[in-house]
Amino acid sequence: QVQVVESGGGLVQPGGSLGLSCVTSTSDDFETYHMGWYRQAPGKRRELVGAIEKDGNTKYVDTVKGRFTISRDNAKKTVFLQMNNLTPDDTAVYYCTADPLWFRIVGGQPYYWGQGTQVTVSS
Repeated sequence: QVQVVESGGGLVQPGGSLGLSCVTSTSDDFETYHMGWYRQAPGKRRELVGAIEKDGNTKYVDTVKGRFTISRDNAKKTVFLQMNNLTPDDTAVYYCTADPLWFRIVGGQPYYWGQGTQVTVSS
Protein backbone atom coordinates (compact mmCIF):
# COMPACT_ATOMS: atom_id res chain seq x y z
CA GLN A 1 0.00 0.00 0.00
CA VAL A 2 1.31 3.43 -0.97
CA GLN A 3 -0.17 6.79 -0.08
CA VAL A 4 0.76 9.67 -2.33
CA VAL A 5 0.27 13.31 -1.35
CA GLU A 6 1.05 16.27 -3.61
CA SER A 7 1.69 19.83 -2.52
CA GLY A 8 2.92 23.10 -3.95
CA GLY A 9 0.22 24.05 -6.44
CA GLY A 10 -1.06 27.57 -6.82
CA LEU A 11 -1.39 30.60 -9.04
CA VAL A 12 1.60 31.81 -11.04
CA GLN A 13 2.05 34.35 -13.81
CA PRO A 14 3.07 33.31 -17.32
CA GLY A 15 6.81 32.89 -17.50
CA GLY A 16 7.01 32.11 -13.82
CA SER A 17 8.12 29.02 -11.96
CA LEU A 18 6.51 26.64 -9.51
CA GLY A 19 7.70 23.54 -7.70
CA LEU A 20 5.51 20.60 -6.74
CA SER A 21 6.36 17.97 -4.16
CA CYS A 22 5.00 14.49 -3.70
CA VAL A 23 5.51 12.67 -0.44
CA THR A 24 4.83 8.97 -0.26
CA SER A 25 4.19 6.78 2.68
CA THR A 26 4.82 3.09 2.26
CA SER A 27 6.14 0.22 4.26
CA ASP A 28 7.89 -0.91 1.10
CA ASP A 29 11.22 0.40 -0.06
CA PHE A 30 10.49 3.66 -1.91
CA GLU A 31 13.30 2.85 -4.31
CA THR A 32 11.25 -0.01 -5.71
CA TYR A 33 8.75 2.44 -7.18
CA HIS A 34 8.85 4.38 -10.39
CA MET A 35 7.15 7.75 -10.01
CA GLY A 36 5.19 9.83 -12.48
CA TRP A 37 3.44 13.16 -12.82
CA TYR A 38 0.20 13.48 -14.78
CA ARG A 39 -2.01 16.47 -15.40
CA GLN A 40 -5.55 17.12 -16.52
CA ALA A 41 -6.76 20.43 -17.85
CA PRO A 42 -10.47 21.35 -17.98
CA GLY A 43 -12.13 19.61 -20.90
CA LYS A 44 -9.02 17.68 -21.81
CA ARG A 45 -7.79 14.16 -21.33
CA ARG A 46 -5.35 13.38 -18.58
CA GLU A 47 -1.80 13.26 -19.90
CA LEU A 48 1.60 12.14 -18.72
CA VAL A 49 3.86 15.08 -17.92
CA GLY A 50 6.91 13.04 -17.08
CA ALA A 51 8.24 10.19 -15.01
CA ILE A 52 11.33 9.09 -13.15
CA GLU A 53 12.59 5.56 -12.93
CA LYS A 54 13.83 3.84 -9.79
CA ASP A 55 17.40 4.59 -10.86
CA GLY A 56 16.71 8.25 -11.63
CA ASN A 57 16.34 8.20 -15.40
CA THR A 58 13.63 10.58 -16.57
CA LYS A 59 11.16 10.86 -19.42
CA TYR A 60 9.11 13.93 -20.41
CA VAL A 61 6.32 14.76 -22.79
CA ASP A 62 7.56 16.96 -25.64
CA THR A 63 5.55 20.01 -24.55
CA VAL A 64 7.46 20.32 -21.25
CA LYS A 65 10.96 19.23 -22.28
CA GLY A 66 13.50 21.84 -21.30
CA ARG A 67 11.06 23.53 -18.92
CA PHE A 68 10.11 20.85 -16.39
CA THR A 69 12.44 18.74 -14.27
CA ILE A 70 11.56 15.68 -12.20
CA SER A 71 13.80 14.53 -9.38
CA ARG A 72 13.55 12.22 -6.41
CA ASP A 73 14.93 12.01 -2.90
CA ASN A 74 14.78 8.38 -1.91
CA ALA A 75 15.75 9.03 1.69
CA LYS A 76 12.75 11.34 2.07
CA LYS A 77 10.47 9.20 -0.11
CA THR A 78 9.70 12.31 -2.09
CA VAL A 79 9.55 13.21 -5.76
CA PHE A 80 9.66 16.75 -7.13
CA LEU A 81 8.40 18.51 -10.24
CA GLN A 82 10.12 21.82 -10.97
CA MET A 83 8.25 23.82 -13.57
CA ASN A 84 9.83 26.82 -15.28
CA ASN A 85 8.70 29.23 -17.98
CA LEU A 86 5.08 28.31 -17.35
CA THR A 87 2.36 29.16 -19.87
CA PRO A 88 -1.43 29.22 -19.57
CA ASP A 89 -1.44 25.85 -21.38
CA ASP A 90 0.19 24.35 -18.28
CA THR A 91 -2.91 25.13 -16.23
CA ALA A 92 -4.23 21.82 -14.90
CA VAL A 93 -4.62 19.59 -11.89
CA TYR A 94 -1.32 17.80 -11.41
CA TYR A 95 -1.26 14.26 -10.05
CA CYS A 96 1.61 12.31 -8.59
CA THR A 97 1.65 8.58 -9.24
CA ALA A 98 3.60 5.54 -8.11
CA ASP A 99 4.01 2.05 -9.49
CA PRO A 100 6.67 -0.66 -9.40
CA LEU A 101 6.18 -1.25 -13.12
CA TRP A 102 7.48 1.30 -15.63
CA PHE A 103 5.06 0.44 -18.41
CA ARG A 104 2.14 1.31 -16.13
CA ILE A 105 3.69 4.60 -15.02
CA VAL A 106 4.16 5.82 -18.59
CA GLY A 107 1.15 4.01 -20.00
CA GLY A 108 -1.53 5.88 -18.12
CA GLN A 109 -2.24 3.18 -15.60
CA PRO A 110 -0.21 3.76 -12.46
CA TYR A 111 -1.62 1.85 -9.53
CA TYR A 112 -1.27 4.61 -6.94
CA TRP A 113 -2.51 8.19 -7.42
CA GLY A 114 -2.53 11.28 -5.30
CA GLN A 115 -5.52 13.58 -4.96
CA GLY A 116 -4.00 16.20 -7.22
CA THR A 117 -2.95 19.80 -6.81
CA GLN A 118 -4.19 22.72 -8.91
CA VAL A 119 -1.73 24.75 -10.94
CA THR A 120 -3.08 27.90 -12.57
CA VAL A 121 -0.99 30.02 -14.90
CA SER A 122 -2.60 33.38 -15.45
CA SER A 123 -1.84 37.07 -15.43
